[in-house]
Amino acid sequence: MLAKRIIPCLDIKDGRTVKGVNFEQLRDAGDPVELGCRYVAEGADELVFLDITATHEKRKTLAALARKIARHLNIPFTIGGGIRSVEDADILLNAGADKISINSAAVRDPDLISRLADQFGSQFVVVAVDAKEVNGEWFVHLNGGRIPTKYKLLDWVKESENRGAGEILFTSMNNDGTKAGFACDALAAVSDRIGIPVIASGGAGKMEHFRDVFTRGKADAGLAASIFHFKEIEICDLKKYLADQQISVRL
Repeated sequence: MLAKRIIPCLDIKDGRTVKGVNFEQLRDAGDPVELGCRYVAEGADELVFLDITATHEKRKTLAALARKIARHLNIPFTIGGGIRSVEDADILLNAGADKISINSAAVRDPDLISRLADQFGSQFVVVAVDAKEVNGEWFVHLNGGRIPTKYKLLDWVKESENRGAGEILFTSMNNDGTKAGFACDALAAVSDRIGIPVIASGGAGKMEHFRDVFTRGKADAGLAASIFHFKEIEICDLKKYLADQQISVRL
């Protein structure tokens, strides 16, 4: 069995790490590179850096950030935000990113997934999906959750896989920042629908939530932000807890 991954996520706005609730009420959480170095020391398996306003503000993710991260970190990292073309992705790959994450641009131009996978390989392409449950149905949203679409969650993740995505990063907008637990039922449905790894995001508040997302939610990786940023949970303690729960993790 492959080990489950613990992935801190650093949402970037104006060069700083921020965190909010339900994609709003943002507060400063520190320098992204300094936080990243701390997570390497604590035993994180990977890192995700997302420029959360790049698409909304029509800015491209700064390659300078990727270069700075690559100089200081020795674990895989994904970077996303404002990536709209193979050229954008190529800049980030050459700057040191291990993977790129695309979200709104992929929904608007699904063939972008195929072009990226053809150019760099599926393992380089993470399709991030922000979805919200509305009257019992999960719908994909764009631009940091600001714009609803008619895409249903399960249909979109399957299309993403078919077009060449190597991983799905699913964030539940309903759960994001609430610390009430992951959307395990929706995550399990996503995992059952596709054959590529699923990264769970949105709702982590205590160690038991990670146990649940790896068992009931069938996720391959658990991603969280504020509980790690503000040291509510230490990654090394979390991994020891999960190992005690008979969940395979890298210690």
